[in-house]
Amino acid sequence: MLKAESRSLSFEFFSPKDDQSEATLFTAILRLSQLNPTFVSVTYGAGGGTSKNTRHIAERIVKETSLNVMPHITCINQTRQSLEDILNGYKEIGIENIMALRGDPPLDKDGNPVMPKARYYACDLVRWIRPLGGYSIGVAVYPEGHIDMPNLEEDILFTKEKIDAGADFGITQMFFDNNFFYAFMERARRVGINVPIIAAIMPVSDIERMRVFCKRCGTSLPDAFTKRFGGNTSKADALEIGIELACEQVEDLMRNGVRNFHFYTLNRGEAVSRIIYNLRLQYLGRKLNEN
Repeated sequence: MLKAESRSLSFEFFSPKDDQSEATLFTAILRLSQLNPTFVSVTYGAGGGTSKNTRHIAERIVKETSLNVMPHITCINQTRQSLEDILNGYKEIGIENIMALRGDPPLDKDGNPVMPKARYYACDLVRWIRPLGGYSIGVAVYPEGHIDMPNLEEDILFTKEKIDAGADFGITQMFFDNNFFYAFMERARRVGINVPIIAAIMPVSDIERMRVFCKRCGTSLPDAFTKRFGGNTSKADALEIGIELACEQVEDLMRNGVRNFHFYTLNRGEAVSRIIYNLRLQYLGRKLNEN
């Protein structure tokens, strides 16, 4: 679909922790499904910690909607056999898309990451998935470089390795300065990456929470961006500012030819749906007559 249409609209959800959160999530899913997204993704917890819940949410979306579902799967703290069991289970319920990630290691009691002795990476996971057949495989790409990479040149070579292993497309880490995305695309072209790259957009409604998140994943928050929120911004005003900033970011990307967008929803529908309606992005998703 990505190659045929050269455009896409997609949404990311995370696995809820309880029944009330699940109800909130499906309210958002039903609202956003009206925008005919190309696909939706469901994330996977650190160390595979939410694998059963990811499967449950993915299966429920398949049964209750007509959406194309792409579960995330990680290889950290997993065996090859356990991964194949998960993948074969997804095949049984009709899922044809997988987001292949190394994943974040679980944390110890002091909050420090615990890396397993057997270290596998996303490129290994892609190599394992590809021979199984029947899957379109996505991987993560990093406009500012992966936090574990010493420099951008090494990062793009590792990215190329994931693509060459058999990935069909990439989805970026969130970014707030489009120059990082444009520079990444130039590096990608230089090393021969020619699969579709989807720009991931994070609408921000809590700037302090986002500072913490960005520090953890190595994403920059430009001063001009954070200053828009001021010092004592109400929740309602912060939501409006976040929507405005996301609209400005997407408008600039579209002026520069970008037509593939992935929105982090944080399991809520309001901000993302308003951004899409404001910019008339509905046309990027599936054709209305598709099932």
